[in-house]
Amino acid sequence: MRHKYKGRKLGTDWSHTQAMKRSLVQALFLNDRIKTIESRAKEIRGDVDKVITWAKKGDLHSRRLAIAKLNDKDLVREIFEKVNQGMFEGRDGGYTRIMKLGPRKGDNAPMVIMELVNETVAPKAKKDDAKKAAPKKKAAPKKAAKKDDETSESVLEELHESVEAAEENFAEEVQEEGKEQLTEERSEAAAEDAKEAEKVKEEEFKAEEARAENAEAADLKAEDGEKA
Repeated sequence: MRHKYKGRKLGTDWSHTQAMKRSLVQALFLNDRIKTIESRAKEIRGDVDKVITWAKKGDLHSRRLAIAKLNDKDLVREIFEKVNQGMFEGRDGGYTRIMKLGPRKGDNAPMVIMELVNETVAPKAKKDDAKKAAPKKKAAPKKAAKKDDETSESVLEELHESVEAAEENFAEEVQEEGKEQLTEERSEAAAEDAKEAEKVKEEEFKAEEARAENAEAADLKAEDGEKA
């Protein structure tokens, strides 16, 4: 029975399996990409995640654990430096990607390409921030429709009232303008009548003067006739 052993059977004994997994993890961190069998790629995924998690912590104990796992101080130093520079910043998991290539010729083993995911990820918004950013709940559509109808009716009433007031003001202005025109016309007519009356008076005055002169001339002629 397989006591105290978990994981996949890779066709080798325990020591060989551990050495093979260590070499695959080292090759992945050195080249950022490896080509291997699907079962082996899935088996080393947990070890890769552990090393990156230790590198994110960055303390001495984590560094010693990584050295014990990879058995390469220079490689561990390089990994810790890359992670410190922000290589996996904002990513809490899923540090590897597996792409299937199909079966291998000969033994028909499923081949894959396993690579490190270096793309930066934007940090997720917290729940409190999401609640603050979330829009407020809108009112029920029926109530909103009723309010819209009421507002539209009130707006129409206001428009009718404004139109009626404008018409009344216009009528008053027209009446006032008509009155002003009538008064102007009447004043002009009265002025013309006064001028004509003055002309008639002048003509009458001239006629009376002519009559008076004629009468004086007639009297003078009569006096001259009596003297002769």
